[in-house]
This record gives sequence, C-alpha cells and structure tokens, in this order.
Amino acid sequence: MPELYYKEALKLGQKEYRARAAKGQSPCLPVLDDFIAPERSAAGIDLGVVQIPTAFLVGVKSRSRVNAFAPNFMPILEEKTEFAMKWESLCQAHLSEGIRDPVKVYEYMNRFYVEEGNKRVSVLKFFDAVTIPAHVIRVLPERNGEKETEIYYEFLAFYKYSKVNFIEFSKKGSYLALQQAVGKKNDEPWTEDERRHLSAACHYFGKAYAALGGEKLSSTPGDAMLSYIKVYGYPALCSAGLGEIKKNLGKMWEEVALQQEEAPIELKLSPSEEKKPGLLSSVIPSGPALRRVAFIYDKSPANSGWVLGHELGRQHVQRVFAGKIETTAYPDAMEGDALAVLEQAIADGNTLLFTTSPRLLKASLRTAVEHPEVVIMNCSLNKSHRYIRSYYARMYEAKFIIGAIAGSLSESGQLGYICDYPIFGQIAGINAFALGAQMTNPRAQVYLEWSSVKGVEGATRAITDRGIHLVSSQDTAQLARGRRSSFGLSRLEGEKQLLLANPVWRWDVYYEEILRRMLSKTVKAEYESSSKALNYYWGMSAGVVDLEYSDTLASGTRRLADFLCENMRRELGNPFLTPLRTQDGRLIGEGQRTLSLEQIIAMDYLTENVVGSIPAYGELSPLGQATVDMAGVEPATALQA
Repeated sequence: MPELYYKEALKLGQKEYRARAAKGQSPCLPVLDDFIAPERSAAGIDLGVVQIPTAFLVGVKSRSRVNAFAPNFMPILEEKTEFAMKWESLCQAHLSEGIRDPVKVYEYMNRFYVEEGNKRVSVLKFFDAVTIPAHVIRVLPERNGEKETEIYYEFLAFYKYSKVNFIEFSKKGSYLALQQAVGKKNDEPWTEDERRHLSAACHYFGKAYAALGGEKLSSTPGDAMLSYIKVYGYPALCSAGLGEIKKNLGKMWEEVALQQEEAPIELKLSPSEEKKPGLLSSVIPSGPALRRVAFIYDKSPANSGWVLGHELGRQHVQRVFAGKIETTAYPDAMEGDALAVLEQAIADGNTLLFTTSPRLLKASLRTAVEHPEVVIMNCSLNKSHRYIRSYYARMYEAKFIIGAIAGSLSESGQLGYICDYPIFGQIAGINAFALGAQMTNPRAQVYLEWSSVKGVEGATRAITDRGIHLVSSQDTAQLARGRRSSFGLSRLEGEKQLLLANPVWRWDVYYEEILRRMLSKTVKAEYESSSKALNYYWGMSAGVVDLEYSDTLASGTRRLADFLCENMRRELGNPFLTPLRTQDGRLIGEGQRTLSLEQIIAMDYLTENVVGSIPAYGELSPLGQATVDMAGVEPATALQA
C-alpha cells in the first residue's frame, strides 16, 4: 500500500515539476537561505513547538534536499530509490499510528521553510493534513514601510494574543477588524476554544470560497471571510453549515470580488460629474418606481443635532417633491435591532433608504445584500462596499476657513479644537483648521481634545483651563439634556459663549440633488458598469457645505472669509498644499502640490502645529468605540505588537 501511495505522490510531483518548468518558473522548492542571510536566521526567535498550517509550508531552509521535491512538496525521485523507501516507511507509520514528531522550520513573513523533516511534510501534505506540529524559529523582516511588511507586523501583534497563524489578509487593519469581530479586546488573550471555533469557521468558509471560484481572485480567503463577517456577523459564520455559507457568499460575491481592487473606491466629487449614464447602479429605481424614500436615524431629532439636520433635509425634499415622492423617518434605530428597522422600512414599500450614520453601516450592508431590489445609501466616508453607496460632505473646506478666522483673531496664537470621533473625514478637518490658522498666524498652535474621550464639557474645560478662549467645537449643536452646548468657532469667557462662525451641513441641498438625479432622464440612460464602491464626497462647490458667521466679526475678517469661501466654491482653493510636516517631523509630499482626495480622506496623522493625539481605541466612550468600529482611522484602533 505505501508503494502505491508513493507512485501516486510521484505523479503529482512530476506533473507539478513539468508545469512549472513549462511556464519558465523554478520547478524546485524555494530556499530560505537564497534570500535571507544565514546569520539573520541564526538570530531568529524561538517560538517552540506549535501547530502550523501545511498550506503555508512553502520551501526548505537549505539546498540539501531541494532536488527531491517539486514546489508542492511531492517527491520527484523515482521508485525503488533509498529516498522512496524512506518516504514509504513514513507513510506506513502515518497510516498505523500517525506522525507525531515535530518537524523543524523557519518562519518568514508567515511562510514556513523546513530544515528537518522534509519527507514528513511531504507525506502529510499528500494526505491533506490541515496542520502539522513544528518547532518554529521566526525570522523578522526589516520594517521598511512597504505594505506587505506592515501587514505582517500587524499579524505579529494579532498573533501575540491569539496564537492564530492560519489566516492572512492583503489589506492593512484587517487583523484588528477580525479581533474586534470575534469580540476580543486588543490585548486580550484567546482561549483554545476560541482558536478552534475560528479554525472550524475558516475550514468551512474556505471550502465554500473555493467552490465559488475564489482561487481566481487575487485577494485572500481571509479578505473574503472578513467581508462575510461584516455582512452576517462572526457568530452567524461559526454556527452556519457549509451549504448556508456557500448560499450567503454567493449573494455577496461582488463584495468579495471588490476586495482584490487596489483602489476599490470611486469618489464622486460633485453633481456635475453625474450627468452621464451610469450615475448610480442598475438596481436604482428610476421614474415611477421611486415613490417612497426612508430616512433611518440612529438617534432622535429631539436629542441629536446631527439627526436634526438630516430630518430638516427630509422635510425639505418632502415639500419639494410633493406628489412625486413620499418620505418617512425612522428614528432611534440603534435603540433596538437596526436590521429589523431597515426590514420594516422595506416592508413599508420604501425603495430607497438613506441610513444617516456610520453606526448603521453594518445593518445597511446586510440589508443591501439580502434586498438587491432596494437602494441603500449610508452617510459615511471611505467605505469600500459594493452593495451600498456612501455619501458625505467635504467639511474640511469650511474648517480651513474657520481656522483662518481663528488665527487672525488670536493674539497668543493658542487655539482649541474639540472633535467627536476619530473617523474618516474628521482628521482632515482637524488638519485643515490647523493649516488655516497657520496661514493667518504663523505662531498658531491648536490644542486638540476629544468629546468621545472626556465628553463635551470635559474637553471644553481641558482647553479653557489652559487660558484658551477661541475654540472650534462640534460641527452640529448638541441637544442632549434639553440644551444646546458649544459648537462652531466660539469665544468662551467663563459661562458665556459668543458664536463667531459655524460650518453648515446643507442636507437639504444634498438630498434634493440626489433625488432629482434619481428621477431624471440621466438615471434612466444606459447603465455604465463600475466594479468599484461609489462614495459621494461633495463640498462647497456643490452647495452642500456652507459657512455662517456672526455680525460681530470685523469687516476685514468677513472679507477674508468671503474670499476663501468663493475660492472653495470655484474649486480654486485646497487647504492641503505640500509639503506638509507632521507632528513627528515627517514631510508629506514634495513641492507646491495638492494632496489627492484619497490622501486627504485617509489621513492618519496630525500636522506639526496640532498639540494632542488621535486617541487609542480603549480611551473612547462606548458610543465612540461603536462609531470607530464602523468608520475609524487605523491609529485609533491599532493593535500593538
């Protein structure tokens, strides 16, 4: 029997050898010593004996046995050789009692190279063993800032507490996203049961992924599984059988395929770009089909200035489109089951759903996958989801102008800034304010505090205790406890607040423009397909961002603000001219250029004249953590090795 197994393994090895040679590829196993100096390997970290995935066993440490195996670790030496007889002896041992002795391997970038036990690896791979015990020496790569290396160091931070080495991702931040999906804190060790549950989930998911053609994608099975978890949740994945996973995965396959895109998001910067066929999606209802539109709120307009702004926008379009469109508000969706609220909105006949908070993103995505006949637009930024569209406003444009006003009014140059959540778009707002202040006052320093860490009152007090009186606070009024707390750019003197300038989210303009285009002949035109996620990121040029300021401002300051506003509306101004210097002394960009929208959105640093930092995940309030889970920038959520 072992002889027959060797003959079969030999055929597999020779077939792989010939296929690689025909493609001009090396027909032999990779050798670690060929690209990592032996002295570096000798200085590796001893991890002891651990179970390693056989799929990640890809090569050998040295060239001593490189000519005995094809790249799939199947033998290529003929039958009746001494090598063949030893292989067959190990095969018999595996069949009778199992191979228990660990092999010795070196790990580099989560791939394993065998030093002792090549034939044991070959036998176990032939019998499709999922894992193998191995004494592992880890060789660390030099941290050079390249994407693959940074992802590997995120893996190391994840492995430190999870001891999970059988899942990999191609995008930064994914290991943290998995950690959070499992319900673990960043520095919380995993139990053996938790590792087993993840291993089983990966096994069944991998089978479903392969059955649907996942091997044709350039992204990893881990990328696809994380997308699945974002839609259906980790508990549902663990409890589902292979058939259910395959069925659900088929529904969201476009979402899975999107993960292989290096730039999965297509930004739509103004309504003028949308006057061509293919504005949104072929599933968007046009003409008579668009009759009922739902506005889903995470809170109530009575206790949230953010929600109130969207509700006023809803009331505006209800008046404008009277007789054509009926709108319905669904408040407090996060007080219960948000998914049930969206399902109810669909049952009520709504064919377009605006979900107005990043906190509603998860429920929005799940609903969109289950109801492809309905259009869902979520108010968030930088989300690469194929089945929903996101929309947001370039508020950093107004923040830059407010910063310029604040800098011109400050004699000391010390200014305050209170931000709510470290999510995409907000970091750009902080930096834009700081750069605007620096433009009119080269000595300007911006002291940053977070309301999601200390609360609005605590953050305000931390700034005013420094003797700072000019403060840029929340973008919308806080209505909790029946009163409006500080917002906009204000001068604070004790209990007195003088509002000087305030950024305005023009949701009435935004919603009217979106709905007009959905009803227009443009949307009815022939659909031009897009494989990317669409993010609508309109600004002052589209009229969806505005600036109000007090009559108490001096005429010269008002003229400055008017001049900057007009330049923004004409798209002649950009706050982010390079080079920019960060807090840690790095230079962003070269020469007199402007950052791209993608670079602005993805900002995870603060400029040199900001005093403060992006908070760690554990510092945030529960609401802050929930918001960051959906739309947070990486430093606020980073795992630490």
